[in-house]
Parts: sequence; C-alpha cells; structure tokens
Amino acid sequence: MADIIRLLPDHVANQIAAGEVVQRPASVVKELMENAIDAGATSIKLIIKDGGKVLVQVVDNGKGMSETDARLSFERHATSKIQSAEDLFQLNTKGFRGEALASIAAIAHVEMHTKPENVEMGTHLRIEGSKIIFQEVAVTPLGTSIAVKNLFFNIPARRNFLKSNQVELRHITDEFHRVALAHPSIGFHFYNNGSELFNLPVTNLRQRIVHVFGGRFNEKLVPVAEETQVVKISGFLCKPEFAKKSRGEQFFFVNNRFIKSAYLNHAVVSAFEGLIKNTNHPGYFLYLDVDPKSIDINIHPTKTEIKFDDEHTVYAILRSTLKHSLGQFNVVPALDFEHDKNLETPYNYQNKEVTQPHVVVDAGFNPFAESAQQKGSFSKPSYQKENTKGWENMYVGLESKVGKETNFDNLTFESDVITGAIFKEKEEPETGVVTFQLRRKYIVTTIKSGMVVIDQTRAHQRILYEKFLKNATIKDAVSQQLLFPLSLSFSKNDISIIKEIEENLIGLGFVMNIVDQDKVEITGLPLLVPDTEASMVLEQIVADYHMEIEGDSFSQTDVLAKNLSKTLSVKTGMVLDIESQQALVNDLFACKESRVSPFNKPIYITITENDIDKKFI
Repeated sequence: MADIIRLLPDHVANQIAAGEVVQRPASVVKELMENAIDAGATSIKLIIKDGGKVLVQVVDNGKGMSETDARLSFERHATSKIQSAEDLFQLNTKGFRGEALASIAAIAHVEMHTKPENVEMGTHLRIEGSKIIFQEVAVTPLGTSIAVKNLFFNIPARRNFLKSNQVELRHITDEFHRVALAHPSIGFHFYNNGSELFNLPVTNLRQRIVHVFGGRFNEKLVPVAEETQVVKISGFLCKPEFAKKSRGEQFFFVNNRFIKSAYLNHAVVSAFEGLIKNTNHPGYFLYLDVDPKSIDINIHPTKTEIKFDDEHTVYAILRSTLKHSLGQFNVVPALDFEHDKNLETPYNYQNKEVTQPHVVVDAGFNPFAESAQQKGSFSKPSYQKENTKGWENMYVGLESKVGKETNFDNLTFESDVITGAIFKEKEEPETGVVTFQLRRKYIVTTIKSGMVVIDQTRAHQRILYEKFLKNATIKDAVSQQLLFPLSLSFSKNDISIIKEIEENLIGLGFVMNIVDQDKVEITGLPLLVPDTEASMVLEQIVADYHMEIEGDSFSQTDVLAKNLSKTLSVKTGMVLDIESQQALVNDLFACKESRVSPFNKPIYITITENDIDKKFI
C-alpha cells in the first residue's frame, strides 16, 4: 500500500492557521493592536477602509524591529514573548503564539515599515500570500506600521462570508473599544474612510469610558474597588436605573486582557438581584488582577476565554464586592428601623434660632355677653345673614317656564338604569363568534369544526408586523407629533447605526434629528409607540443591529418592523375585554400570513370536534 500521509506546504498550513486566528477584519485589528501594545507604544493609530476589507493599518511608536526581526516576524511560531513552555504560565503580554502575522500574511497583501531606536534607517517589507515580494532599507519614523490590504484575496469563499461594510465596521469598533478600555495610559486614534471616529487621549479609566461612550455616561458609573490575596477587583458598575433590555456595555478584563465569561457574568447579575428586572442586563467595566500562574489563557485561539484555578472563590469575592459597592454608594435601598423621623429638623428651619412662643389671652372675654361682637373680640362671621330686605326684586321679570304643557317623558336621569338583566345569561355577539381568554395568555374561539386556541402575544406581533411593514413599504406611515421633544443619549457607535437606518426609521413614522455626536432629538413617533417607550424601542433596535444583520434596505425594514411588533405587542398576563379579543381574532385572520409569528413560531392550534370526542372514548 502506497504512503498517503504527507506534510502540508507552509503556505497551506498558514492558511489553515488563519482560519482559527483571522475570522474577519476585526480579528486583524485585534492582533495588530495587541502587538503594538506589547511593543511599548504610547500612541496607536488605527486606519480602516471599507470595513477593513480594503485596508487595515495600525501605526505605533513602539520599539520597532531590526531587519532580521522584521523578516522573522512573519514565520510561523516566531515570537519574542516566550522562550519555554513554563513561560506560558507567566504571561504578561498579549500575543505569544507567533501565529498572527504569519496567518495574516497568508491571506492578504501585507506591507510593513519598521525602525528601532538608535538606527538611522528602517526596513520596508512587502508580502503577498506568504511570498516575500521585496525587502529593502527605507526612511521611516520610530515604531512600526503594518498595512493589511485585500483581506482573503486568495480565498474567495472566505471573502464571500464577510458581511456588509457597516457590520464589519461595528465589529472593528467593538475590538477597538476592548483594547482602548484596557489601556487608558495609551493614546488611540481611529480613522474610517478618511474621517476621525475616535480621538482618545491619555487619561484615567473613568475619563476613558466617558470618551468612548459619551459625556453623559459619567453620571451612570458606580466605582468598584476591592483587594484580596486571590484577586484585585477595580472598575465601575452602571447604576441599576440604566440597565438595558439588551446586553450593552459589559466588559471583563483579566490582567488587562478582555475576556468573555458567562460564569462571572452570572456573579454580576446576582449582585443586582432585586434592583433590576429579570429581563434587563446591567452594564459594567470590571478589571481583575490575578497571579498569572492561577489562570490559563491558552485554551482558545482568540484568547477571549480563560480558565481560573479556583473559579468559585473568584465568583464569591466578585459578587460580594459588587454588592458592597452598590450599597456603599446608596444605590441599594435600605430601611433604618431605629431612625425617628420626628427628630428631623425641616430644611428651612435648620439655621433659625429657637424663640419662646407668645400666647395672648383676653381675660375679659365672655362668649355669652351680647356685646362681645361689638367689643371687637371677633370679626363678623362669614355665615351671618345679611339684610334680606327686598329679596323679591331678584326675581322680577323672570317667568316660570314649567307649565302644564311641559312634557316630562323626554327627561332622562343618571340614576335611571335598567338593572333587571344583570343576572341574566349574556347574549352572544351578533357575529355568532364566541371568544374567551384563558389564563390571560390564550384566546379561545369557535369555528365550524371545533375551536381555535390563539396565543395573544404572537397574534398581536403578526398584526403589528404586517402593519409596520406595509407602512414602511408604501411610505405612508403616520406620525404623532410630540408636544415636548425627547432628547435621548447614545454612544458614538450607536449614533452611527441610527444614521445608517435613519431613512427606514422615518418610513415607519419616527421624526428625529441627530443634534450631536451622542444625542438624538425625537419630535414624532409612530402612532402605536408611546413616548414613554421610545428610548427602549430605539435601544432594542440598535442592539439588534450590533448582531449579524446585513445592511440592505429590505432587511433593515424587516428588522425594524419585527422589533416594534415585539416591543408593542400585547404581553402575557394582560386582560383583554370581549371587544378586544374579537378584534384581535378578526385582525389576525385578515393578515396575509396568520399561521406563524414574525419569528416563525406557531400562533394558534386547532382542536376539532373529533379530537374532543376521542377524549371521551
């Protein structure tokens, strides 16, 4: 039998490795920015074109590389971060595998300019698909500049899986946030298609959060600080009243490395128990410093998941620390049963002096004396009769219109209510359709062959969905103008999403004006959207657009209609009267698709007479 196992060529092995390391342009951004931080940079520039598909460039002022290091950096498993296997448990750097640059160079056109200190000339290197095109001496400033162009140019199948430019830009922005929030001592600049999106100066952590998410974010933050032998915890929580229905600003950092941990997130949620609704999610920026020996960060290719030696202890410390912080800053309501409110001094009387009260007594007053009122002890009572002489003159010229010809049969009285039928059996509607509500969740109605059980929430979602979709399609939405405009605050990233879908929002009935980089003014809403829920509706829409959603107009309109129908639909537990039940049933079966909800879930089930008969066999 012939030998069938062969070694893969280097360029094929690099492409396979790239499948784990580089999933989209945001992965390139993460790797390059982490390398810049490991190089000791104090200023990092990120330049993006067309969602990173055309260009991802990172420029730093770090140590730079020599001519030999520049060439070796693109080889597989070439790194300066570790020397032996034991170093994996003493990691204080971002990258350590030595696969990032090799993987990127295998699937893109890469151009590098780099120069270390105390050297007059730097190195210019160009690689295309793992092949070195040229390497030469060049004039370049201190530090390193790496430009990654035409990502996945030699793997068209992978390139076709990329989303629209807007979606890819949002993923890049998320990675930028994660790196920038972990290092407030480094200045960052972010440019997209020639325009500046972020300019983050060197500052403290609180100001870095405010610069990234907007000026009004400062009032939402509650500081967290605790230091134990196991872990040191610092950062900020968002106040409970600012919890969102979607997972918004949730960041965990362990040794300045962003991680995802459902286990630690559960600790945060349990600390907010009783302060927020079960459907809401708290925001947090939490930084954990632990001994590098107690964690393993080499369990996932993207290094966003780590393993703790003692997760239960970290969980308990984190939960108690957050509860203490919420209580310390008077966020948690507390009752003081020993406090006596009667001893409190009103605010207006705090600075006043104590005065002796004066009591004036008229010793000669006799209430039974006839001359008491004449002495002036009392003013004339307001109820005392005035002179009534000549009262008849008030009715001169008025004739009574009530005579024998007056017909009292036409008069109606508020108390004239017929109550004779109050205990009689209620008559069926004229339509002959009988409906009733079951457990405030289902509507049961009859049909010729039996009965139908309808989920009231899903039915209303389908009705609203088709109505919003129709209005957006024919551009015939009606808006209700607000007497007082609503001013809503969003982050820069959210504002960019609102700008992207603004035309479709207007088609649904929203009237808005973006007045600032982090503020939107709402002057009109769709008829079915109450002004109290405008902020929640927009936040939910923006949160969904953070997900994998294409940027074409149809999908945007579809997602908007689904969001509005989900938010505004009748919820389980709501009591509906007979008229509302019948209207819901009639509107449902007037829809084009009445069987499934906008989220492809069944709306009703049919129980025939035969099905009922079988139960009695």
